[in-house]
Parts: sequence; structure tokens; C-alpha cells
Amino acid sequence: MQKLLLLGDEAIAQGAIDAGLSGIYAYPGTPSTEITEYVQSSKKAQELNIRSEWSANEKTAMEAAIGMSYAGKRAMVCMKHVGLNVAADAFVNSGITGANGGLVVVSADDPSMHSSQNEQDSRFYGKFALIPTLEPHDQQQAYDMVHYAFDISEQLGTPVLIRIVTRLAHSRSAVQRKETIRQQNKITLPSDLSQYILLPAMARKRYRTLINKQDRFLELSETGGYNTYHEGSDKSLGIIVSGLAYNYLMENYGYRKVPYPVLQVGQYPVPEALVRKMDEEVDEFMVIEEGFPFIEEQLKGLLSKNITVKGRLDGSLPRTGELNPNIVAKALGLESGYGDPVPSLAVSRPPELCKGCPHIDTYNALNKAMEEYGQGKVFSDIGCYTLGALPPFQSINSCVDMGASVTMAKGAADAGMHPSIAVIGDSTFTHSGMTGLLDAVNDNSNVVIMILDNATVAMTGGQHSSALNRLESICKGIGVEEDHIRVLSPLPKNLEENTNAIREELGYEGVSVIIPRRECIKTLSRRMKTKAKKKKKESTQ
Repeated sequence: MQKLLLLGDEAIAQGAIDAGLSGIYAYPGTPSTEITEYVQSSKKAQELNIRSEWSANEKTAMEAAIGMSYAGKRAMVCMKHVGLNVAADAFVNSGITGANGGLVVVSADDPSMHSSQNEQDSRFYGKFALIPTLEPHDQQQAYDMVHYAFDISEQLGTPVLIRIVTRLAHSRSAVQRKETIRQQNKITLPSDLSQYILLPAMARKRYRTLINKQDRFLELSETGGYNTYHEGSDKSLGIIVSGLAYNYLMENYGYRKVPYPVLQVGQYPVPEALVRKMDEEVDEFMVIEEGFPFIEEQLKGLLSKNITVKGRLDGSLPRTGELNPNIVAKALGLESGYGDPVPSLAVSRPPELCKGCPHIDTYNALNKAMEEYGQGKVFSDIGCYTLGALPPFQSINSCVDMGASVTMAKGAADAGMHPSIAVIGDSTFTHSGMTGLLDAVNDNSNVVIMILDNATVAMTGGQHSSALNRLESICKGIGVEEDHIRVLSPLPKNLEENTNAIREELGYEGVSVIIPRRECIKTLSRRMKTKAKKKKKESTQ
């Protein structure tokens, strides 16, 4: 098979296609988005009828993937690290139900918070769910691990977590594909039809089954080939390095042999026998891992003697943010010389809303309507519109998690704050804002919910929005009074009209929904270009 130049995300997607994937489920979230997009754009995936549409949120994606696995097919579910929080209920329980067809969960972590509201290490979720976890160090390994993950998922009857990070997800490398594409599984029901029924009596039985698998998971971690012990002549230090961080270590030695013993970790549970082997040989440890001190914390229960462990916990490596070759070099006492410092004249430019963005006109109207009430009463959410927190708007006062704008506004209204306003995007609303609106309706809370409808999932690249052409009917079905569902056209010429509409709803004691609706300027531009190309092509035929 040919070599392909692929992003880490794309390598995972291609690996899944070649490994007999039947369905991929996801909600767009950087840095995981390109996995699903690659499958969606793959002609081979289309020929194989691989299901690849976006889900409403990560929880529904996880549950649908469990359903496909139940039917005996191979399924993958993808999300960014905070999306795993949303999927956690189903994800953790999937360890207890186990898998029938291969079930692989990909979580893309974002150290340094390039496009996220926190740092988080998904390896802890794998340990919490008691399932095998894989962590590739490059694109080729990411591709290969997908095949391995599906295989052991079916062999052991368990979901498998693959954890990647931003730098791997969004960097390219040559990937050698396997010779043959595996055929998709046929529909096969679980041999035990009570396997997925987690009533307490049955769940206790399934939980014991999961516990009994732990020794096998550990054995595979020791022997599966993704945890490798490299001997070294200098026993003064032993290095344990995982995932992408392996590249940073090797760059400091010009990809020559590291003088110290090195345990390269790519599969979890932590390989205890290999750790103890190093413990018997070296004077002290250094743990180099991207993310939290996951391995470092577990060493305390594995080491047999009082030995120094260097890493993120003792300050040898930074406690926050991404690693890089220079940081690793400093920790090892080597001279760092990778990259030049950013010139002092280079000033970073903060992100801003695109010129012509409909949110600009929405915030101008909202700010004008709020002049008589003062600041600090507008809760927001995660999307392009979060930039309304920055100058020149400074319109919003919160961004906690998906859907929190609605429920925080309700809580503040319950506390007696007036007005209490939520600003949420159309896709975020259908992701996790609808249940908060139901709470507000049930309590008849005095809130104004502004659903900024730009007809797409704009922040992650313009994916399909589950809310398209149905927001009014959703709100009406939840119980919002039809007279207080207002649709606005956010344009400069409508500033006064929109301001007055917002003022009117601020004065209403109850639940109001305001929907400023205008297509994202970026997706509109792309759509018009595509339309023009199609028209030009037709005219030449």
C-alpha cells in the first residue's frame, strides 16, 4: 500500500477505515475534528458506506458507538478532552458493559489550552474506567494502534481508549498503510443478551468480570509491543517517557542512542514489571510525559526503595503546559538550542470576530439594551461568540462549559438577579443547552436566552449544526411561550429595532428566547464560491 502524508488525526481516521470501521461518531472539537472530517471526505469510506455524520454531542456519540458495537460492528467515537467529560457517564459504564464489536474511543487532549478552557489528561479517564489505554508517539504509530485497538477490543471484550495531544493531532508525517483493508464485521449480537443491562444485580456481575480482566490488560501492556525497554550504559538515571514526549527526548540526542535506560510507554496500565526492572538498575528516575504527572504519581506505589523521581511534580519539568525539546533538554542538564526566541517587536494579536460576523451586530444591540442595567449580567458559552468577552464588546461575563450559559443564567435569576441573560450558539444549544432551557421553563425563571443562530458549527470549521431550521420548534416544544420566541436579523441597519426587541424581553417576567439569525460570513463565502464554480462548470459543458 502507498505511503500517505497525514496529520495525526488523519492517520487515526485512515487506520480506522483500513481496520474495518463501520461507523464513526463525534461532535466537532479541536484538536479532534479532523478525524471525522477525514472519514467524511474519504471516497473509500463512502464506498464502504461507513456512517460518519456529526452527533448532537459527545454523550450521544458515545452511546451510538456502544450501540453499533452491541450489533457486532466496529465503531469509533472521537472527541476533545473536555468532550470526554460530557460522554463520561456512558464512557465509564462501557467498561462494565464491555464491547461486542470493536469499540475505540479517541480523546484529543490540548496541553497549553490552545483552544480549550482547561488542561486535562484523558489517561486518568482510561484508568478510572479500568480499560486499556494507548498513547502513540507519532503518526505511524497512531495508524497502527487503531488496528491493534480494534483487535484487542474484540479479543478482550472491552472498549479501548486512544489518547493523543494537539501537536500530534495537527502535525504531519509519512504513514505506511497496511497491505489489505479489513472487511467490516457482520451483525452479530452478544452471546449474553443481558451483557448491556446494568441493573444492579447484573452490573455487579459485569463489574466483577471487568475486575477479573485487569491482569490480562496488564499482561498485554507488558508484552503487546507498545511498551519498550531500551538498555543504557549509564545507570545514574532511568527515563520513563510516554507518547509524544518520546520525540522530544530523542531530538536531544539527534536520534542517537540515549546513554540512560529508557522505558518508552505507549500502552496502559503502566507496565509494572518493566518499571521494577528499571528500579533495580538505576539511581534515580525521570518521568517525561505530556499532560498531567500520570505515570509519575503511580510510581510511588511501584518502586521498592527510596529513590528520587524527577518530573512535573518536583519541578524538573513545568507543572503546566506543553513540553518541547528545550524543556526536556533543561531537565536533563543538556544545552538547549531548538528554535529562536520570539523577537520583542513581534506582538501577538488577540483573536477577534470576523469582519461581517453577525455576532457583532448582536452584541452591539445587546450592549445598547443593557446600558440602563449595567454590566455583569450576561452569561455566555463556548463558540465564536465567546470573543464577545474581549474589547470592543466586553458583553459577556462567563464561559465555563458547553450549555452552562443557560443554567448559570437560571441560577443567577433564582438568586434574584435581574436581568439574567444567556448567550449561546445554535449548535451549542442543541449540544447541551436544551435541558437547561427546560429547567427554566419548568421553574418559569426570569431569564432571557439569546440563541445566536449562524447556521453552522462555526468555531471548529463550519460543520453541520443540529439546530438548523428547527430552533423555534424546539423552543416551542420545550414550553417557551410562542409570543416570547423572537427572531431578529442582526444587521447594522436593524440596530434600533433589535435593541428595542431585546429591551422588551428584558422587561418580561418569565422565559424569553431571542434568536438573532444570520449565516456565518465564512460559510456563506464558501457556499457562494462553490455555487459559482458549479455554475461555471455547467456553463462550459
